Amino acid sequence: MTQKSLLALAFGAFAIGMTEFTMMGILPDIAKDLHIDIPTAGHLIALYALGVVVGAPILVLFTAKFPPKKVLFYLMLLFVVFNGLFALAPYYPLLLITRFLSGLPHGAFFGIGAVVASKISGEGKAARAIAVMFTGMTVANLIGVPIGTYIGHHFSWRYTYLFISLFGVVTMLAIRYWLPVMAAFSDQKVFKQLAYFKTKTAWAMIGMIAIGTGGMFAWLSYIAPLMTSIAGVAENSIPLVMVLVGLGMLVGNLLGGRLADALTPARAATISFSAMGLCLLLIYFTAQYTPMAYAMSFITGLAAFSNSAPLQMMLINSANGSETLAAAAGQASFNLGNTFGAFFGGLPITYGLAYNAPVLFGVGMAGIGVLFAASFLITQKRYKALAA
Repeated sequence: MTQKSLLALAFGAFAIGMTEFTMMGILPDIAKDLHIDIPTAGHLIALYALGVVVGAPILVLFTAKFPPKKVLFYLMLLFVVFNGLFALAPYYPLLLITRFLSGLPHGAFFGIGAVVASKISGEGKAARAIAVMFTGMTVANLIGVPIGTYIGHHFSWRYTYLFISLFGVVTMLAIRYWLPVMAAFSDQKVFKQLAYFKTKTAWAMIGMIAIGTGGMFAWLSYIAPLMTSIAGVAENSIPLVMVLVGLGMLVGNLLGGRLADALTPARAATISFSAMGLCLLLIYFTAQYTPMAYAMSFITGLAAFSNSAPLQMMLINSANGSETLAAAAGQASFNLGNTFGAFFGGLPITYGLAYNAPVLFGVGMAGIGVLFAASFLITQKRYKALAA
């Protein structure tokens, strides 16, 4: 039952990963269909991220007293409805509204799902269980996004989001039949759960994720022009590059879960952010060598996504009684990292620097992630020393 339960959660992660990241690949198709420019169509990406940030804490807080199986089922129902409406909305203003709404369940699903995965796992396997759930997100990048992009290019982007909505129905059925019935995680009132945000730990976690993971997006947001203008990769080979990145993310996600269980989540996160920073620095100096550029696409994807399970475990462990709220806040922070990475990574390009310059901002952001993770590690050692 455990493997089927984790598979149901992974299905949800796959569907959410597709709805978030396929947008980048079909943005030109949407712009052409609506007769708008690409920057205007790009507001659909920003509004989805805003929906994640707004929806994550609100939905978790107001569903905390209900059984997680029921909550996950209805969150996926919202996902199906809002993505279906997005696919059918005839006008740009309606697309903006439905795109925002489709982001609302994202953080709550991952937050509650991560806690469910940790609780149904065997002793000492919580991080690996969370990694299995997040495998759905990495498989979405590896397989789902290319499929959705192909459908959008050759048929209609609306068919892409109808397909995503239908896969949400598959996830609902998997949750209905494969997820075990569990008691509500918290009977605390809303204000007691919100007390988590009064702690320094909460804001340190948010800062670490929002800034540290932003290092990945400073690189990933501009990977296409980096590969074509610096590495000399043909434009029609960019899909291969993205497959290598997605494959690296898949391997890194599973590796990060094992590292967090074998070491500690804080130690694994420190190693992950360090590896990401080193990879980005190496890209800056070697991007002009085509074979190296291909290799680093895989290796950097691996390093960057190996922090997924460790960070989720750190969030859950930091919030006694508010675990789902903390895990959901982590998803909101990850989307902030997406925004920060793309913004700061774009600054050197705006000032006329080459397309390998954004990764230097990524190095700095990953370095800040290392400092945050190392501070958690030092704090844990002090507590152990005092307890001894």
